[in-house]
Amino acid sequence: MGESGGTVKARRIWDRVAPSYDRQMAFLERHMFGDGRVWLVPRAAGRVLDVGVGTGQNLAHYPDDVTITGLDLSPAMLALARRRAADLGRAIDLHEGDAGRLPFADGSFDTVVCALSLCTVPDPVAVIAEARRVLAPGGRLLLLDHVVSTWPPVHWFQWVFERFTIPAAGEHFTRRQVPLVRAAGFTIVATRRTRAGTVECVDAIRPSDPG
Repeated sequence: MGESGGTVKARRIWDRVAPSYDRQMAFLERHMFGDGRVWLVPRAAGRVLDVGVGTGQNLAHYPDDVTITGLDLSPAMLALARRRAADLGRAIDLHEGDAGRLPFADGSFDTVVCALSLCTVPDPVAVIAEARRVLAPGGRLLLLDHVVSTWPPVHWFQWVFERFTIPAAGEHFTRRQVPLVRAAGFTIVATRRTRAGTVECVDAIRPSDPG
């Protein structure tokens, strides 16, 4: 099956953004997302899949004893992740691919991490379903993203902002992943919501299959 026009457009956008991505994100990482990665990523264990690995900003936070596979739609982003991994002395197996159609067998991983990526995918339900498929029973799903605010004035601003960001870059601000994670059959272990509810971390477990 060929790629959709949306996938091709997204790859083109992220390839173009890649060289300046870390510089553009530096302010948001400090002042919006704060210690979100620090809270989330060290919870990973075993065989880890980093979906939407981007430039590899999670790499410095993984425990030393995990094995890391990274997937991203953008070859330019993957090139930067490869360079970061080399600078950190971390081994990582990088793949170009679509988060909604993961090129991995069922039960291949113990942890799936997705940080600041579900806000940009066309179908977050499909991505979470794929994460569940590739997780072993008892495996962990770890999410970090900007989500719809708990404060109505901020929610309104997010809705207005989306009128520009969705057509331009597929960037959503009024999504929330927790209901989707529950609907996919995960058990939520912990969540943390900050910045007027606009940033949320989720730690969830894929239950063992019945029987």
